[in-house]
Amino acid sequence: MPKLTVTEQAPGHYTVEGNLTFASIDKQSLKSFNFLKGMDSICIDLANVGTTDSAGLALMIEWIKQARSNRVKLSFKNVPAQLLALAKLSGFDETEYFANRTP
Repeated sequence: MPKLTVTEQAPGHYTVEGNLTFASIDKQSLKSFNFLKGMDSICIDLANVGTTDSAGLALMIEWIKQARSNRVKLSFKNVPAQLLALAKLSGFDETEYFANRTP
């Protein structure tokens, strides 16, 4: 199982690597929300995400909640097809957070 990592590529631009699954998301992952503070806008690139499940969508929703509470404009790009399918089930694919979902 690849370790879940969030890496800053440039100010406000982050990449996520690893799997977004129940097995890879732990309490440490949930504590890593510090990157959502101190910026006006943040884009999270999910191009390097492997396997996803509903825990990955739950993590994204938590990122959205944290961004809102910190008044940060958040968007995702290169959302994996698996994750986008889950987002469509709940209507999240139609929100502004997925505006930059394609490369």
